[in-house]
Amino acid sequence: MSSDILAVDVAGIRFQNPVLLASGTAAYGREIYGVIDLEALGGIMTKAVSPLPRNGAPPLRVVDTPGGMLNAIGLANPGVASVRANDLPWLAANISRARVIVNVVGDTVEDYATVVSELATADGIDAFELNVSCPNTKAGGLEFGADPRALAEVVRGARAATTLPLFVKLSPALADIAGAAKIAVDAGADAITLVNTLPGLVIDVERRRPALGFGTGGLSGAALLPVGVRATWMVRRAVDVPIVGVGGISTGTDAVQYLLAGASLVALGTSALRDPRAPERVVRELEAWCRAHDVRAVGELTGTLEWES
Repeated sequence: MSSDILAVDVAGIRFQNPVLLASGTAAYGREIYGVIDLEALGGIMTKAVSPLPRNGAPPLRVVDTPGGMLNAIGLANPGVASVRANDLPWLAANISRARVIVNVVGDTVEDYATVVSELATADGIDAFELNVSCPNTKAGGLEFGADPRALAEVVRGARAATTLPLFVKLSPALADIAGAAKIAVDAGADAITLVNTLPGLVIDVERRRPALGFGTGGLSGAALLPVGVRATWMVRRAVDVPIVGVGGISTGTDAVQYLLAGASLVALGTSALRDPRAPERVVRELEAWCRAHDVRAVGELTGTLEWES
């Protein structure tokens, strides 16, 4: 269990430490229980949940690339009814110290409110994370986060469906990520998650075809670290809500970079898939860094980057 040095309050939730598992890494908890000590972490962000089951993208879904990996999972999930009946009860029965944030996806604005409404009264949920990098099928496939009106509608709809905190996850490919964060906050978001994966393409040169079955995918891993840290710094200057820093974290000092840039929490994804021991190690390294630098509470680091431009 983490020391008091690492405890932090974010969006009205007490986290025993600021280290989370990013969405898509922990599935719904049960799948990695016993492999990663979830109760040693601040929390988990679940795999995506949509109104109806989704089969996801064709294989291959994941491919290695220098500096990280490219994935196109296609937001495969069993649907909100199954998650509520089968996965959330397990989480409520087995996870007590780590906080649970449910990731929500949709094809339409209404889908997000539908999922949040269905799960708002379920046990074992501390917050929701809205993945607004999904394509809006009613707007020709334009991502919700790239359309100011749709983004605001998604957040407002979810806000009306629950009193639980709402985290909004944004893409680093947005032309104005700070502006998108402000729209989300004005519509009712309690926190911002930065960043989602960066679009990319890996080619199998022998077949002269994309390596992924879907074609393009999302880049994650070490290469994303400076992208996410910059986005965190930019958004921190634009909005006054907590930020979850995601992208490329594999060490305690990586986490410190995000905290200094303005994050209150951090989340691991690819590094946890490569090494299930990484999340617990990052917690230990972060605490050791704080002690070595006479930091009495990890929250003191947030937004203390000594640079203005």
